[in-house]
Amino acid sequence: MIRPTRIGILRETKNPPDRRVAITPEQGLHLIKTHPNISIFIQPSDIRCYSDAEYRKAGFFLTEDLRECDILIGVKEVSIPYLIPDKKYLFFSHTAKEQIHNRKLLQEVLKRKITLIDYEYLCDKNGKRVVAFGFWAGVVGAYKALRASGVRTDSFDLPPAIRCRNIKDMQSHLKDVILKPIKILITGSGRVAQGALQTISVLNIKEVTSEEFLNKQFNEPVYCQLESEDYVERIDGEPYNKAHFHKYPGLYKSTFKPYSKVADMFIPCHYWNPKSPKFLTPEDYMEEDFQISIIADISCDIDGPIPSTLRVSTTASSFYGYDRFNQEEAIPFIDKRNVTVMAVDNLPGELPRESSEDFGQALTEHVFAALLGDTDDEIIEKACIAKNGQLTPEFSYLQDYVFETDE
Repeated sequence: MIRPTRIGILRETKNPPDRRVAITPEQGLHLIKTHPNISIFIQPSDIRCYSDAEYRKAGFFLTEDLRECDILIGVKEVSIPYLIPDKKYLFFSHTAKEQIHNRKLLQEVLKRKITLIDYEYLCDKNGKRVVAFGFWAGVVGAYKALRASGVRTDSFDLPPAIRCRNIKDMQSHLKDVILKPIKILITGSGRVAQGALQTISVLNIKEVTSEEFLNKQFNEPVYCQLESEDYVERIDGEPYNKAHFHKYPGLYKSTFKPYSKVADMFIPCHYWNPKSPKFLTPEDYMEEDFQISIIADISCDIDGPIPSTLRVSTTASSFYGYDRFNQEEAIPFIDKRNVTVMAVDNLPGELPRESSEDFGQALTEHVFAALLGDTDDEIIEKACIAKNGQLTPEFSYLQDYVFETDE
């Protein structure tokens, strides 16, 4: 008799704590029904948005020890002491962009001969991601941007997102908000931007074109959504081509600077390739006509396209100031010349049940059959960063990054 594939649902161990889970109790039951050759074990957690009692009620066995499991599934990075050698893991590793703060994690993954599958690179045949929390990051990130505006202008007061029971509760608070005539800029067109627009739409704000945004004044709040063709151009002067930009981002330069002269609030929702041009330079912030006062950096690329994103902020302390003349962090909301920055990197965790349900649904629909070998596993192979102590060919470019040492 063939032993069932044992799947372990991990407790989140990254700090600050994250309340999300990749598989809800109901989704776990569905998986067992549709894949009789699996069993699922739950690692207990006193912070998870679905309680231990909810999993027990659904009939799942809770255990601290997951060493007998074949596949271990989490959400955020697994803390190094908890990594079990020779296992197959699924989580967001945040290593494939050569993030320095997670180099040690990838080193240990290789050392312990772990197979690492990163959610960020699970894509369909057209290259579109099939699982992501991006929509919910956009929903919460835009809400935080509006909350910052209320604090800066002392004109309205929104409760922290983490105190909202769900998206309906969050939107109910927004319905009483009346914005002054400001210009809101959103970059990107994917799930993150869609989530941000969902939040913005509650305020019934007028959308304007990029040309109108740059050249017209309004006596009401407006927003503009930019795609990459609006803020980059080819260095050689040839016409912009989206496919070409995605393949050769280093051949482009930023044309974003004019927007910094007219926008009041900037909500970056774009995907950024490290080889792409940076949106702004620190010197751009120092110019007298620099207009942006709030940047809710949902994309949150440290040392990336937005110089004021100095570090990740937290749910408990979501905002910090950026002294644009000294290029350093400042206390938020004190000096109106400073830029207010929001750079929380686990925004969906502030609406954990809804974002977990959405994510788990996509995982069960698009990934599990391939993960369990029931269908073509190409989707898994392309998202597999490491296997048996080696980087896979798809991610071999990380070799130098892995073997550098942190200073």
